[in-house]
Amino acid sequence: MRRRAAEYRRPGRRDYWYWIWGLVGLFLIAGLVLFVAHHRQDEDPEFKHLQERHGSFEEEAPRHINFTEELTSATSFARQLSEQMTLAKAYVVIAKEHNNLHLAWQLSSKIRSCQLLLSRAAMKGEPITLEEAEPILTSISSLIYKAQDLHYDIATTLVTMKSHIQALEDRANAATVQSVVFGQLVAESLPKNLHCLSTKLMTDWLTKSAIQQRADDSRNLPRLVDNNLYHFCIFSDNLLGTSAVVNSTVSNAEHPKQLVFHIVTTRISYGPMQAWFQSNDFKGAAMEVQLVEEFSWLNASYAPIVKQLSNSDTRTYYFGGSQDSSAEPKLRNPKFVSLLNHLRFYIPDIYPHLEKVVLLDDDVVVQKEITSLFSLELHGNVNGAVETCLEAFHRYYKYLNFSNPLVSSKFDPQACGWAFGMNVFDLIAWRKANVTARYHFWQEQNADQTLWKLGTLPPGLLTFYGLTEPLDRRWHVLGLGYDTTIDSRLIETAAVIHFNGNMKPWLKLGIGRYKPLWESSIFS
Repeated sequence: MRRRAAEYRRPGRRDYWYWIWGLVGLFLIAGLVLFVAHHRQDEDPEFKHLQERHGSFEEEAPRHINFTEELTSATSFARQLSEQMTLAKAYVVIAKEHNNLHLAWQLSSKIRSCQLLLSRAAMKGEPITLEEAEPILTSISSLIYKAQDLHYDIATTLVTMKSHIQALEDRANAATVQSVVFGQLVAESLPKNLHCLSTKLMTDWLTKSAIQQRADDSRNLPRLVDNNLYHFCIFSDNLLGTSAVVNSTVSNAEHPKQLVFHIVTTRISYGPMQAWFQSNDFKGAAMEVQLVEEFSWLNASYAPIVKQLSNSDTRTYYFGGSQDSSAEPKLRNPKFVSLLNHLRFYIPDIYPHLEKVVLLDDDVVVQKEITSLFSLELHGNVNGAVETCLEAFHRYYKYLNFSNPLVSSKFDPQACGWAFGMNVFDLIAWRKANVTARYHFWQEQNADQTLWKLGTLPPGLLTFYGLTEPLDRRWHVLGLGYDTTIDSRLIETAAVIHFNGNMKPWLKLGIGRYKPLWESSIFS
């Protein structure tokens, strides 16, 4: 049969097959694409990790450890490394002493490896694994066994380490003493700005005749001996400290013109003191500045302390550069050889016409009206003071040598101590009890310093024993020169705060928390 020409054939069957093959090709291409994509997902770890993270929200971030707890854990590799490293350090010392420098070098190298691994673990916050710790533990253990095989046994180790511990303790004790000595030197020094102020005031005293005239006129004021007024004594060569005491007392007084301040100082400080107190008004309070060198009656024939302080051995001890490490550093303070510090036992001699006075140290600040101290009932006692035996170390036995029968036979070792710094003295009762003679007796008995070391509180405890009236603690709060933890409420309610200690508020090492209390009271 004859075929038709192409243009006359039916196109339907041919188009059908074209569509079939086209669809088959598309399916093959789509299948190939899906196969390749799935294969790449299985091989790409980053994609797989992202898929896992997005597919599971319960997976947690890596756990960070407390490395201190890790070091104390009995099962941790960090603790094993630390213990082996400590033992290796001991053998390094022993190896060096036996001149085995090669072993010492090997141990030191492994110690550095331990330190590096521990440091990395601490920074990462991750525990040390077995794979990380095993090589170092193995090598350092073998070196320790090697050291033991060389007869560096436990007995040798103990003896060596004991000697080194003793040496370290000696060094630590020496450093502690040195620190105290340096602190004492700072406490005794005069800041440059205060030195400049004293120099300027001395110039004013020498060049301004008006100041000297006012000082001469103030010597004979009737108010100085008027027992109807309130008399305060300050024995000091510290200009700004004395000014802070005077100004804070005047600022809190209801009637400042009824206050009289009796200041005794040294020849070096006399001019600046006069210039300062004669140039300022202090709200009308009366001021008297005296020179301790003018007390001609205070001589070696009358006062045992004068003879003792003029002793050449005593002067050499404090000013000759002695470095005796057995002496307690705080007892080397030159204030103990200052006669000003002992004038408190001669108040009736200095002021024969007065009946009652309040003694204030130059490192106190008055915060309340304190003239009511003069009306306190002392019940026949001479000294009104705040007791300090709330702490056990302020009992009598802490200040005095009770192994001496002269002390143990007359005093109770558990008797409560008290503080100088703010004291009320009934001078009538003082003269009646002849308290100064009691003081002289004890000073003579302590000529060889066997009853107490230097200072004024121990002889004060002996002199005023049975003659002291305890005052309310709020009258006098102590410790602002060394204790940083005093209750703020106690300070706020205190009538007088005392910066006793080395950290005086006019020094850079003063306690910052308390400094504003002093600084605000310097100037009127």
